[in-house]
Amino acid sequence: MQQLLGLAIVLGAVFGGFSLMGGTFASIFHPIELLIIGGAAFGALVLGNQRHVLAEMAHQLKKVMARTKHDSEFQRQLLLLMYELLQTAAGGLKALDAHVEAPSESPLFQRYPRILDEPKLLAFIVDNFRLMAMGKINAHELEGVLEQELEAIHEELTQPAKSLQKIAEAMPGFGILAAVLGIVMAMFSVSGGADSGEIAEKIGAAMVGTFIGIFFCYGLLEPLANMMKQLVNSEASTMETVKVVLCTHVAGKPALLAIDAGRRLIQLNTKPSFAQLEQWINAMGGEDESQNKRRRTADRMTG
Repeated sequence: MQQLLGLAIVLGAVFGGFSLMGGTFASIFHPIELLIIGGAAFGALVLGNQRHVLAEMAHQLKKVMARTKHDSEFQRQLLLLMYELLQTAAGGLKALDAHVEAPSESPLFQRYPRILDEPKLLAFIVDNFRLMAMGKINAHELEGVLEQELEAIHEELTQPAKSLQKIAEAMPGFGILAAVLGIVMAMFSVSGGADSGEIAEKIGAAMVGTFIGIFFCYGLLEPLANMMKQLVNSEASTMETVKVVLCTHVAGKPALLAIDAGRRLIQLNTKPSFAQLEQWINAMGGEDESQNKRRRTADRMTG
């Protein structure tokens, strides 16, 4: 809804203002100008990027327009999934094999469909649980490995936004290109004996090319590139949460403390409180270590 609202504001302000000045849509609608500018921009995008970058760009644009976001429900599913995995790993990392080898078929993972819908995050989780199960690795070594992996992932995921940003910056240039071609055609009409009205119409059409380039740059493509960057930062924050949970667990901390360490890295707008995290865990039948400790203390005092 917010994206559509923003688009409506941009279109309303630009074209509504033009209409209030007495302009008509027909005077600025020139399909050939759109073909030149849009075709050149799309061709430059294809020319300057590998196929997997273009595929990732299309995927991110789809998620942006579908308003997919990591809301509080997504964070709840992520934290509870990690808690269950750590609880399962407490019985030996081999107990995780049935889950991490085929997560889409695992009853444990199936309880968290929002995570299953994120293939990159899912792969990051299961791959690193496999790494932990393969042999002994201390927290420092694991943190180093995960930091390098996250840097590589972040660099790859930000490439589509960078490429779209470059195309956005080039759009005014493509608009000038279309305008120059329009001026060339106007000059040819002068040599052909066209009247002043026809020449003025052709020059006006040429100027529309400059307008289209600037409008697409600042009104559409740059905001889209910025939204893609925010989407990638949100995904990176989620993977950082998983990294901290795993490193804290390998350092020997209890499951709840490991989950809470990861919770602290969640973005502020969706970060749950510690009390809320406890409620989620208790609602699924889990108990935190402090409750267990208090119970054992009470048993010793009554015993």
